[in-house]
Amino acid sequence: MRKIDLNNFQVATSETVRDINSRIMLNLVRKHQPVSRADLTRYSGLQRSTVSAIAARLIAERWLKEGAVGNLPRGRKPTFLHLNTERCGVVGVDIQPATTTLAVSSMDSQFLAQESMSTEKDPVEFIARLSRRIKDLMRAHPRNSYEGIGISLPGRMDSSSQQLIFAPTLGWSDLDLKTRLEHAIGLPVELENAANACALAELWSGRYMDGVRNLVAVTVSDDIGVGMIMNGQLVRGSTGVAGEFGHVSQMSDGPKCRCGNSGCWEVLASNVAAVRYYAESASVRKGEVGSKSDMAKLPFGDILRLVERGDARACKALNQMAHHLGAGIAMLVTGLAPDVLVVVGEVTRAWDKVGPIVTEAVKRRSFTHAATRILPTDPEAQPRLRGTIALVLQNHFGAPLTA
Repeated sequence: MRKIDLNNFQVATSETVRDINSRIMLNLVRKHQPVSRADLTRYSGLQRSTVSAIAARLIAERWLKEGAVGNLPRGRKPTFLHLNTERCGVVGVDIQPATTTLAVSSMDSQFLAQESMSTEKDPVEFIARLSRRIKDLMRAHPRNSYEGIGISLPGRMDSSSQQLIFAPTLGWSDLDLKTRLEHAIGLPVELENAANACALAELWSGRYMDGVRNLVAVTVSDDIGVGMIMNGQLVRGSTGVAGEFGHVSQMSDGPKCRCGNSGCWEVLASNVAAVRYYAESASVRKGEVGSKSDMAKLPFGDILRLVERGDARACKALNQMAHHLGAGIAMLVTGLAPDVLVVVGEVTRAWDKVGPIVTEAVKRRSFTHAATRILPTDPEAQPRLRGTIALVLQNHFGAPLTA
């Protein structure tokens, strides 16, 4: 049961019913297109006249468009409906420590253009450059209108003010990125933590998401983030910082984490941890070519390439990372029992080696026997970037909150 908050509620009106039915119709068209009005009547359970009225309104508002006419042996020939992908565009921005990726998407989440820029350490300078690049990208790819800008970044936002609270890997804190960009570009901006954006991307366009209402996304990079969708709703917590499982200590005498604790999950199971394990296994002396200090600067992608070549030390480092990753995922499976848990990050390139270790750790550590499917995402699918598009489109396709 979801309790009605008597300090913050919205009563249902006839407009609420119309809005809900319109969103149901948009989602049914998105899933089944091309689709006839007769099929929409069957899928929705609404009266045929209601479906026709909603379809007419959505066509007038340019959310839907009519396509080909079907052939039937008898009776009236159906006209198929599609989403009108020309109606508007969406700008997506994925901010990561070294590189920021920008994209223009149509309403059906198809990327029309992408480009990248460096991520400056100075947030003021970065915002100014990002604003110019977004304007240039929109001019280069004109649409009838732009619905908004979705932004994913490795940090946490205050849920009420949408102000960035902290982003350790970027070195930013207490930053009003949203207001500055809105003033500079003139479009609404939606900000979200990278893990939450990945969870939204999976819910919005994941391959295995039919009927899924409880989903956890674990992002593995230089840190570890967790995005949670429970009962179909994104979980942000009272201040917007829910999901910081990466800073749950798993080893009290473990390595020091930048948060001040010791043995945090991310200091044991992140990309940086795998590089550290590899460096620690070196037997060379300090100052020699290939010393531990040099190895600690290796990109994680180089570790994965060494694993592919069968390098023993790289394989051992990846296995250590996988064991700790599995221990943390077991904690999530035990505590949250999601239908699906997706792992996002470069580590999925070696899932044939990492996946069995994670699965075994979950079986050994989780006593609940939750039937959670643990799935790697394809890095080429760009879940962070796709999540930024879902951030904007959910304003029209997501379930409205009433009562």
